[in-house]
Amino acid sequence: MRVQGSRLAQAALVGAWLVAPGMLFAQSGASPPDSAKQPDPPPPPVNHLETTWAGFKLTGFAQGSYSYSGRSVGDTAIVGRLYDRLQNRFTLNALAVVLDKPYDPAKFSAGFHTELLVGQDATVIQSGGFFGPSTPADLPHLYVTLNVPTASGNGLQFKVGRIPTLLGLEVIETIANPNWSEGSQFIYVENFTGTEVQQLRFAAVVVRHLVRVINGWDQVSDNNGRKSLMARVGLYPNALSSLGLTGYWGPEEAGNNNANRYGFEALLWRKLGNAAVWLQGDYGTEQANAALPDPTQDAKWWALGAWVTYDFSGTVGLALRGDYINDENGARSNGTLGFPVNTGQKFGSGTATLNIKAWPSAVVRPELRYDRSTLAAFRGKKDQVSVALAVAYLY
Repeated sequence: MRVQGSRLAQAALVGAWLVAPGMLFAQSGASPPDSAKQPDPPPPPVNHLETTWAGFKLTGFAQGSYSYSGRSVGDTAIVGRLYDRLQNRFTLNALAVVLDKPYDPAKFSAGFHTELLVGQDATVIQSGGFFGPSTPADLPHLYVTLNVPTASGNGLQFKVGRIPTLLGLEVIETIANPNWSEGSQFIYVENFTGTEVQQLRFAAVVVRHLVRVINGWDQVSDNNGRKSLMARVGLYPNALSSLGLTGYWGPEEAGNNNANRYGFEALLWRKLGNAAVWLQGDYGTEQANAALPDPTQDAKWWALGAWVTYDFSGTVGLALRGDYINDENGARSNGTLGFPVNTGQKFGSGTATLNIKAWPSAVVRPELRYDRSTLAAFRGKKDQVSVALAVAYLY
């Protein structure tokens, strides 16, 4: 589990970042006379994978970073953080290799999507029953899609395999997120992935339904005898706004078929000229929560998050994020990622990130972040300030 992403806005962001960059060539000068025979130009470089296996697409990214906080635990870890958790050191975050074989929505067809993630990010998103925690690798995407054509032309898709969660704005691949660091909602109230069967249907142009049956939150092999459910309805009234409503239900505790976790989320997106705004709200509860001092007690939590981005130009943008989590029973943050053992806390953060794209196929992301908790969780203090710098290359 995250302590224990599909969507229009996310799909737009991921598609923009993971597409393989093209190379443009220009010629200048006067045209030669008709009688002058010119040699044929050399052929352009090709992707040999696409040439050998027609229809396959190979993309990905590489990313490294540096993070610093004056209130880390033992001068090694920044409390409450995920990919940017390593204090005062250069981090080899990720090398992602993405291989796709798209399906054809107009006919009975099949495709697949897989992503191999190697690096220090992979160790903190691994599912139970797959790679071990000492192995810096993971497969957050690995699924087959079966398409059944429909009169609308959108098709009806069934996906089988390991797929990222339906919850939240932020995704595993940070290059597709507004900010460099992952927000508190991504870390503490959502799952990362599920091994599952998913059904996707476009009921109309403005509505999309997704239903998933999963082994459990971040479980490759189920840790109990019952499956969990997750469903999402996406509303897309126009090209400038969307609303996603997601719900989940099922047992997530090891060996316990009766302690159900259930909740819901709403995610609103609106485009406003050069700016964009997202609002996300989460509520969750779990019966007989094993993380509590009294394991027969039910636990509940809720969270709010807001993002604002603004593009000053085609190469420079600013992303602001604020988030707040009420973990009143300590079910989501008890002794997790440097937080002390606790019976409940309220915590949140404010983050500002510059996204600089002055270099072809690369993005540089300096970031300033402020975290605060009702606990003295940051080396005896209730708050901390941290800075980070991340650099990513996309291919």
